[in-house]
Amino acid sequence: MSVVVFVEVKNKISKAAMEAVYYGSNLGTVNVVTFGDASEDALKELGQYGAENIWVCRNLSEANDQALSRLIAAAVEKANAEFVVLAQNQTGKAVGPRIAAKLNAGHISGAIDLPDTSNGFVVKTNVYSGKAIAHVALHSDKKVISILPNSLAPQQNQKSGNIEDFNPDLGSNGIVVKELKSQGDGVPLPEAELVVSAGRGLKGPENWGIVEDLANALGATTACSRPVADIGWRPHHEHVGQTGVAIRPNLYIAAGISGAIQHLAGVNGSKVIVVINTDPEAPFFKAADYGIVGDAFEVLPRLTEAVKKFMASQN
Repeated sequence: MSVVVFVEVKNKISKAAMEAVYYGSNLGTVNVVTFGDASEDALKELGQYGAENIWVCRNLSEANDQALSRLIAAAVEKANAEFVVLAQNQTGKAVGPRIAAKLNAGHISGAIDLPDTSNGFVVKTNVYSGKAIAHVALHSDKKVISILPNSLAPQQNQKSGNIEDFNPDLGSNGIVVKELKSQGDGVPLPEAELVVSAGRGLKGPENWGIVEDLANALGATTACSRPVADIGWRPHHEHVGQTGVAIRPNLYIAAGISGAIQHLAGVNGSKVIVVINTDPEAPFFKAADYGIVGDAFEVLPRLTEAVKKFMASQN
C-alpha cells in the first residue's frame, strides 16, 4: 500500500514529524511531502523513520492551507496513495479536513495509537475532551489520519529516503499570508515531553521567573492557564486547555491553577501531573498524580534547587 505523509521540516525534524512518518511506515510505503527550504540533513533523517521517498515543494514557502491541500492531493495522485498521514498540529487541523473533502476520504482527527487491522481498519482516538476513547472504523477507499502529538514512541525503520523536488501546479490562492511570527526556538507545546505551567496564583507577569527557572532546570517548555493569557501576562500560544493547546507530556507541573474542567480537558492526557496550590480543595488535586499543598513562591524555587542538585550529581 502507498502512503503520503505530510510533514513540516525546517532545520531539524520535529517529534511530530517522526511520529507521522513512523505511523505511515506501519501502513505501507511512505512518500513524504513537505515544502520550503528544508535542510538536506533534516530531510535525510526522515529516511531513518521509514520514508522511502521525500518530495519537496520548493515553490511554496509558507503554510498556506489552501496551497498545502493542493500539494498533498497532487502527492496522493503521484503515489496513487490510499492513506494520508499528518500531525494533529495547527496546520494539520486546518489541512486534514480540506484534503479529506478533496479526496472524498474518511478522516480521523487525533489518532492516539497505530490502527487495528485485524478486522477492517479501526483507529483509536480521544472523545469528550479526553474523558473517553473511541474506536472508529474507516471503510472509505482513501483515508486521512492526523496523529495527536506525543501519542506514539517513534521507532527507527531505515529506508532509502530518496529526496526529489516536487513542484506541481498549485493554482491561484484565495488565502494570503501577510505575516509570520516566530514563537521562539524552544520545543512547541504539543511536542513537549516536560511542561511547567502556572495560573493566576502567580499574581503577575513579573513573577514568572520562578516558572521559567524550573522549566530551564528541567529542560521543559512553559505554559499557562487561559485567564493568564487573556489578561496578557503570557502569550496566547502558551495557553493550554480545551480552548488552547491540548498536550500529552510525560510530566505536567501546574502551579497556582485551580483546575477548571476546561483546563483539565487539554492536559488530562499527561502521563504524570503534579499540582501545586495553596487551596487543598482545588479541583486539580483530584486529577493529580502528586499534589503539594503550598505556596508556589516557596515550592517552585525549592524544586528548582533540587533539580539542579540532582542534575549536578549525574555529571
